[in-house]
Amino acid sequence: MPRFRLFFTPLGGAVLVISAAGLIRALSNRNSYEIVLASAALLLLLLLGIIGMWKSKKLISMTPAWKTPSPMTAVSWSSQTGKETVVSGLDGNIPLFFRLHFFIKGKFLTGGLPSSKKSDYPVLTETSVKNGETTAQIPLEFFMSGVFNGSGYCKLCDIFGFFAFWCSPPQSRIINVRSAPCYGDIIKINAQTGAEDQRNKPAADIERYYMREYAPGDRFRDINWKSSEKIDTLITRISTDNQEKVSRLEVYFRNYGSADASMEALWLLDRAKARLSFFLRTLMEQNASFIFDIRTASSNAAGSAAAGSWEIQNLDELDLFFDELAGLSFVLPQQESAVSDRAASGAAAGDVYVFSTACDSGLQGFLLANTHKTVNLFIVQPAENKKDAEAEYLSLSEFAFRGNDTAVRFINPGKVKPLAVRTNKMEVFNAGIKI
Repeated sequence: MPRFRLFFTPLGGAVLVISAAGLIRALSNRNSYEIVLASAALLLLLLLGIIGMWKSKKLISMTPAWKTPSPMTAVSWSSQTGKETVVSGLDGNIPLFFRLHFFIKGKFLTGGLPSSKKSDYPVLTETSVKNGETTAQIPLEFFMSGVFNGSGYCKLCDIFGFFAFWCSPPQSRIINVRSAPCYGDIIKINAQTGAEDQRNKPAADIERYYMREYAPGDRFRDINWKSSEKIDTLITRISTDNQEKVSRLEVYFRNYGSADASMEALWLLDRAKARLSFFLRTLMEQNASFIFDIRTASSNAAGSAAAGSWEIQNLDELDLFFDELAGLSFVLPQQESAVSDRAASGAAAGDVYVFSTACDSGLQGFLLANTHKTVNLFIVQPAENKKDAEAEYLSLSEFAFRGNDTAVRFINPGKVKPLAVRTNKMEVFNAGIKI
């Protein structure tokens, strides 16, 4: 809790100054009517201050907890609202003419460089708790991925808005906010080769199997009981689409950008995160045998770039990766030799899947260094036509979401130029800013 706790609100301070000045003027002019009015106002302030100070000390042991939805996901600018944060542990008798207010205050760090303060946005939201209620809901919404570092605390406020007394220690939390989901074409990848499956299957798809002897770990529903009875040995059916061959997919997320990341650049990075998340989840649901080798550019405390590497084998590990992906920021472009050497030495069978944005000035060099591979590029480019129905837009008026007290006029929308790159297989997604 702060050492110096200012319990007067700006309104209360103004009323105190005006009342005191009015009383002094009334006494000097000997105006009885003004003396009564000024004295009544000062007496009301004194009474409310004594009651509030006494009750806040009684409530100082209260430890309210605030819990955000899990996982915490940014909401689309076109949606009405998201799931609200729940506050519990609000037990205490509130005196007449007072209400208990819960505040959440902190900083929201988007995908800008950690050393840049331009990607730091203040967040302040509050809610009033009804008398007798022990729980409350407080709006806390984000329209972009990032990390929120905030604290929740209670204040006892009078209904006139004159006083606000601290009555609970702050409860701090660090929350990873994932990107709002996106949807696209589902890619079929051959589990044997790790490359995109180009087979044209008939409309009436008939499953074909081959048989082998049962091995520990096989699913019981795959056992062919009729064949097993004939030869007195358990026989398992295995789909020819999988053939139990685990395929490693090599995935690169290139979060490279400039030091002065504009709002449009941050939005492109957010959409790249959303595309990567959709790609990984749909493939994992398509075939649980996939193993993803994911490499990103991360940054350490000193601000220099370091290679981030993840090996994801199941949905639990994938869910943990999504939380880490939400906190990834832009990293200054690095020399491509280290990246290409790593790509060549750790080459996995099949295609290479690369996710990037128009802010990645070194992307063309990376593609040239990996011409020996089949590169599938997913790139988020700035939308040049604002009437493009397929583009994903972020409205700056909506970015001043509930809980963000940053004025829209201080947000730099910026302008990112489209990146001219070419590779074997490329899918372009457009995103933009609406003012």
